[in-house]
Amino acid sequence: MAALAGVAPESIACTGPRPSGEYAGYRVAMDVTVVGSGNGGLATAFDFALHGHHVRLFDTPHFPDHVAEVSAAGGIHATGVIEGFARIGYSGHDIATALDGAELVVLVGPAYSTEHQANEVAPHLVPGQAVLVCPASCAGAITFKRTVGLALGDETITVGETSTLPYAVRIVAPGRINVFHKLGAGIFVAGLPRSGTDRLLSMAKEVYPGMEAADSVFQTTLQNGNPVIHPAVTLLNAGLIERTAGGFLFYEEGVTEAVGRAIAAVDRERLVIADVLGVRVLSEPDLGVLQGYMREANYSTGYSTAPGFLGIGAQSQLDHRYLTEDVGYSLVFLTDLARRIGVETPMMEALITVASVVLGEDLRAKGARTLATLGLDGMDAGELAAL
Repeated sequence: MAALAGVAPESIACTGPRPSGEYAGYRVAMDVTVVGSGNGGLATAFDFALHGHHVRLFDTPHFPDHVAEVSAAGGIHATGVIEGFARIGYSGHDIATALDGAELVVLVGPAYSTEHQANEVAPHLVPGQAVLVCPASCAGAITFKRTVGLALGDETITVGETSTLPYAVRIVAPGRINVFHKLGAGIFVAGLPRSGTDRLLSMAKEVYPGMEAADSVFQTTLQNGNPVIHPAVTLLNAGLIERTAGGFLFYEEGVTEAVGRAIAAVDRERLVIADVLGVRVLSEPDLGVLQGYMREANYSTGYSTAPGFLGIGAQSQLDHRYLTEDVGYSLVFLTDLARRIGVETPMMEALITVASVVLGEDLRAKGARTLATLGLDGMDAGELAAL
C-alpha cells in the first residue's frame, strides 16, 4: 500500500487546500481534479467546468488520446442534454501538476481502475482534500483508503463514493462527448466514515442537484445496478454478441421477458443482502424510473422501451467490463458478502460460473474484490453494517 505523502497521516502539517468553511453549497469556484479520461471522466470534467469550477484532467500515459486532445483544444466539447465547450485548465499525465491545490479529487473509472488511480494520487494527497470515487462500482471508497494506506475511520482526507455515474455518455471523438442523459435524481453519496458525507454532498450538489446523502458506503455499493443488469443480458445474448460482434441494441433487442426474469432473480438476491445489512436500497426498475432512464418499473419492457437506453448498442465481444467488472468484481464481492451474512445467492453464483466458462477464467477463484482483499475479513454483519 502507498503511504499518504510518504508519512503517517497524523504527522502531516495542515498545508493543504484552503478551508471550506461549513461547505455551504460551494457557490465559489473550487479547484477540481478529475482522474480518468474515459466516457465518465470527460463528462465529469466538462460538467464541473461548465458550472464555473477550475478543472484539471489527469490520466496515465497508457491513455494518451483524450487528454492530448483536451489539452490541444483547451477544453472539452459536449453535445446532448448538456452541451457546449468547457475550458479545462490542465490536461495531461503529470499527477503533481494535476493535484496541486485541488480541493476535490474525483476518481472516475471502472472498479478495476480504483487501485491504479489511488496509487497515482497517493503521494500527492494533502490534509483537507476531498476524494470522491465516482462511481463506487464495488466498495470504491474502502478500496481507495486501503490502497493509499488510510484507516477506514481516518478523516485526514474526506473520502467517499457515489452509487452510480451521473451520466449516460459516450466519447464520439477524442476530447468530444455526447451526453444521452444526466441524472436528476437517484444518485447517492456516502462518506467513509459517515462524517464526511455532508461535506461531499455540499461539494457536488451544485453540479448534481438531485444527489442525496446515503446511509453508508454499503448503500452506495449495493445500489449499483450494473451487476444486476449487465451480466444477465450479456450471457443470455452471448451467441448473438459473438455472431454479430455486438450488432444489435443491448436493451431494446437484448432484453426480453425471459431475460427480464433473470435480471429480477439477481435483483431479489441483492435486495435480501441489503435487508440483512439494514441498508435502504431501491429495486433496480424503481431506481431506473426515479433516475429518468425508464418509464415502467418492471424488468422486461421497462428496459427494452426505456427512453434512457434507446440506441445503446451491445458490446463487440464477451471480454468486456459487463462481465470482467460486473461479474469479476461486483458479483464476486456480493456473493462473498452474502456468505458472510448468511444469505443464499444461487442466481448470482450461477452467473459467476457461466461467465467464468465463457471467459475461460475462474472469476470466483481469482477473487478480484472480496472481504479479504478489502481488509474486512473477520467482520460480522453488524460490524459491516456500521461502516
